[in-house]
Amino acid sequence: MSVTKEKKSELVKAFKTSEKDNGGSAASQVAVLTERIRNLTEHMKNNHKDEHSKRGLLLMVNRRKKLLAYIKKKSVSEYEELIKKLGLRK
Repeated sequence: MSVTKEKKSELVKAFKTSEKDNGGSAASQVAVLTERIRNLTEHMKNNHKDEHSKRGLLLMVNRRKKLLAYIKKKSVSEYEELIKKLGLRK
């Protein structure tokens, strides 16, 4: 259910913004959050009464929303590229 270390480092490597980025940049944080959200969404389909996980899912979605707003404010082109890469929004 959770994101493994290997998967997380793979996502960070794919979305890092500089050579020194180890997962702290907003783009890599959004990528990891998106993976966690997708995993938890699958869990919620089978366990719809799991209120604790539902709360965690909502917190992650809101955190990703804030990070995306920050990226959009900083650079619209970077935001659009990230959205396209992650397959968010239509």
